[in-house]
Amino acid sequence: MRTAFAPATAAAVAALLLAGCSADPGTAPAAGSGTPVAGGTLTYVVGTDVLCVDPQQAGNGDELTAARGLVDSLTDQDPRTGKILPWLATSWEVSPDATRYTFRLRPGVTFSDGTPLDAAAVKANFDGFRTLGARAVQAGTYLTGYRSTTVVDAHTVRIAFSAPNVKFLQATSTVSLGMVAPASLRRPPGERCTRGVVGSGPFTLTRFTRNQQVRERAREGYAWGSARSGGAKAPHLSGLVIRIVPEEGVRSGGLRSGEFDATGAVSPQDERTLKASGFGLSTRPSPGLVYGLNVNASRPATRDAAVRRALQKALDRKEIVDTVFSSGYRPASSVLASTTPAYTDLSARLATDPAGARKLLDGAGWKPGPDGIRTRNGEKLNLVTVWFGGAGTVQTALELVQQQFKAVGVGLTLKPVPIAKALATFKAGDYDLILGNASTADPDILRNYYTAEGLNAVRLGPGPLLTALHAQAAEADPAARARLVATAQRLIVDEAYGLPLYESSTVLGLSPKVHGVTFDALSRPRFSGAWLG
Repeated sequence: MRTAFAPATAAAVAALLLAGCSADPGTAPAAGSGTPVAGGTLTYVVGTDVLCVDPQQAGNGDELTAARGLVDSLTDQDPRTGKILPWLATSWEVSPDATRYTFRLRPGVTFSDGTPLDAAAVKANFDGFRTLGARAVQAGTYLTGYRSTTVVDAHTVRIAFSAPNVKFLQATSTVSLGMVAPASLRRPPGERCTRGVVGSGPFTLTRFTRNQQVRERAREGYAWGSARSGGAKAPHLSGLVIRIVPEEGVRSGGLRSGEFDATGAVSPQDERTLKASGFGLSTRPSPGLVYGLNVNASRPATRDAAVRRALQKALDRKEIVDTVFSSGYRPASSVLASTTPAYTDLSARLATDPAGARKLLDGAGWKPGPDGIRTRNGEKLNLVTVWFGGAGTVQTALELVQQQFKAVGVGLTLKPVPIAKALATFKAGDYDLILGNASTADPDILRNYYTAEGLNAVRLGPGPLLTALHAQAAEADPAARARLVATAQRLIVDEAYGLPLYESSTVLGLSPKVHGVTFDALSRPRFSGAWLG
């Protein structure tokens, strides 16, 4: 039986909600030096309220960070290479058409209630997503076409799809597909969100208070960390507290005073203050779709490739980063972030060329007007640009884009829209440009964003780009898939369907006594190897 899960549109918008801020690719978190010290409770402070501590239903990045310590996943992903590594599964096989995945499980793993994490438990989890339905905000997007899970033996499980699902192997490394105990699966979804779940992870939940904190305790006897962590034993920390503090100044001030040990979502202003005070900063770009403007090719002005290419040339990405963000931030060099598997460096194609932009617009019949905005046949070249949320830095960046476009004769009307209306806005297509980004460690986000099966952001028609986007989603050979993804990136940039601006990133502030905090492949912090000393 084929099971329907959330469509690709939900995948992209859910990912959009998980975006961070931006930084230098490959910058590893400070691991600290010396011998790890056992004990102590680390307090990590975040700005977004944690609404749900069930990893399978969690939506925003801070919720997923809180849930990560509670559950293990079938696999892990190396954040530097993108390689999939063993965790709960010691090995796996993928059918040539990417419709069947067979996993061999590590023996001896238990949930914190003492029940075994065996093939039957894995089957219960994947079948359980059917019950969660749309509540599985992220997980459902990974399981499109899910058919069934079969217990081959006590430690072997086979998962089948009705159509190729190439991104599924990477998805098994995410916290959204983390394994929870069958006893938790039998509880109502709402109760799982508010009271938490039983997992096999290095921490267990001891207290969760909405808009205040999440408290976790290290699990004694934990001995099945992923291959990436060297099969880590029990955590060095005795506990982890995640505090919710919306005010940026209070977060950074609490870090400097010693009230907090680490903080997320460090702003450019606080970054400078923390650096000057001797506190450590750890940054890593979020993989996936960079912050950029997507061009609706069905609109009267922007259906012309010359106009779209002129917009591409008018952008000065370095000026945006240097003016709005801190020194750790960097301009986008493709529509995919540099930490995304199959990323292709297209910075040479994204060079700033205002003179070239003016020449293209002249050739397309758009003549300079008395107010500086070009006209053609009595119509002004004024483009409606939609953006979501209320982040001040995003608005400032768009206002600078507005100035850069005006310098070549293009007007930009900025139209903020609540994030709750994002899906409806994409569906209606009542915009010339739309700002977007999406955090994910698989390049299939391009298909989710640009095709009619997904957000249909640019109203793409038949052609080589559409062919490449669909082909990569069904290509099980990694090298062949990477070539298709590279082709798609080049076509998006060359045809100027996407105007990449800057990479979003996670920026952490760390007390000098904090060591061993790492990033996962989605640039979220992990505390399983952290210690205080």
